[in-house]
Amino acid sequence: MPGETDAAEQAGALEQAIREIRERVRTQYPEGAHDGVTLPDLTAVLQARDAARSKVAAIGRVNPRRPGPFNDIVQLLKRLVARALDWHVREQVEFNRAAVAGFDALLEALNENNRALKALAVSIAAARAEAAGQIEETRRHLRAATDKLEAACATLEVTREELAATRGELQATRGELQATRGELQTTRGELDATRADLQGTRAEQDQAKTDLGDLRGAWQNKAAAVDNELFRIENQLLRTIGELKGAFDFRLGQMSEEVQRRLWGDLAQVREQFERLIQTELRVIRQRRAAAAARPAAGPAAPEAAPALDYAMLAERFRGPEEHVREGQRSYVPLFEKRKSVLDIGCGRGEFLELMKEAGVPARGVDISPELVAACRAKGLEAEAADAFAFLPALQDESLDGIFCAHLIEHLEPARLPELIRLAAAKLRRGGLIAIETPNPECLATLASYFYLDPTHQRPVPAALLGFYLEEAGFGRIEVRWLSPAIESMPSLEELPEDFRAAFFDGLDYAITGRKL
Repeated sequence: MPGETDAAEQAGALEQAIREIRERVRTQYPEGAHDGVTLPDLTAVLQARDAARSKVAAIGRVNPRRPGPFNDIVQLLKRLVARALDWHVREQVEFNRAAVAGFDALLEALNENNRALKALAVSIAAARAEAAGQIEETRRHLRAATDKLEAACATLEVTREELAATRGELQATRGELQATRGELQTTRGELDATRADLQGTRAEQDQAKTDLGDLRGAWQNKAAAVDNELFRIENQLLRTIGELKGAFDFRLGQMSEEVQRRLWGDLAQVREQFERLIQTELRVIRQRRAAAAARPAAGPAAPEAAPALDYAMLAERFRGPEEHVREGQRSYVPLFEKRKSVLDIGCGRGEFLELMKEAGVPARGVDISPELVAACRAKGLEAEAADAFAFLPALQDESLDGIFCAHLIEHLEPARLPELIRLAAAKLRRGGLIAIETPNPECLATLASYFYLDPTHQRPVPAALLGFYLEEAGFGRIEVRWLSPAIESMPSLEELPEDFRAAFFDGLDYAITGRKL
């Protein structure tokens, strides 16, 4: 409503005026504490001044009374008395007014003092705030300087540790250098000793040359006493010794592995020639004895009928899968490399023929089982179903340069094994290779069960006996290698002494190789 709005506006204006008057009074008459400075309280002085003013103003005045005739007369009398006494109290009134003026001057001085104290308190507060800011700034600078000093101390400590570690490394390096110097001096002494040994070896080589020349002269002197029958052999030996002597003189200055390899090759050729000579002489002696006895040759005994069984399944179970057998026979590949005509007697499933095909070696097989031969042909291998004693005689003599025979001779009657060896020797060229693999009867594990897992086995053949048969047939450079260690299939053999295990439980099989002389 308009009336209420005006009243509210007037009340607000009045409150604003009161606040302004109060603020002016506070500014003119400050009191209380300002920034820690306590101002004197002038309230009592103000009250005394106000009381004095009221009394000064009341001098010469008449107290009012109620209207009425009596009261009017009384009031008139009071005024007359006040006027009559005015001359008497005039000095007192002036004194009172002077005292009130003194009070006003004192109060104003005290107020001025309060205002000065307030301004001083404000200045002190501002100075204190400024000093506090400066102190805080100084404290921050000191804290930053302290942090930098601590970081510098830590850096100095790390640097000191690094210097100590570097000093230790330098000392260790110095020790290593001194040790290296000692080793170099030792090596120099060893080199000097080696140089002296080489000079001694050279002197020994010169002496060996001299001795070899003396031996050659002695050999030539003794060669004149040999029969005319051995004249050809003597000449061949002299030529061989001359070649060896020339090779030996040339190789003495080389001192290398190639020299040793070639020297051993020459010695192997000499050995082969001697073995060939001995075999030739033995063959001549046997032929003369056979001619003198004039004994007719007996025909081969008829083989016993083999038991009716699936031999392919038997080989798969007890000899192993084709992959296992093929990996076991892979060691023969380097022996038959660069051969031109190889025959596998008893080729079976054709594992060896597959290896020869991979190596690019011409090879064919023969086996008595038509089923196994058909399996070989299905693999693209050349094989023929025939008995070895009928197949070999039909071949041209010296038409082969390699024969392989794995796990066949143990199926033959003992009397027929030498015949097979002689047939193989007749079909091989000079230098041709024969390799035979068979169970090892020197291994007790073979004789205990392994050999008799095949019911067609006749009798195991010891390596010494098979080597003798090969020598009789004209083979030389015979070597035996043990295969399939028994410990691989019988781990319990590790508990036996090593020498006993090597003597009685070495290889379940063995391979023997020889070259036709």
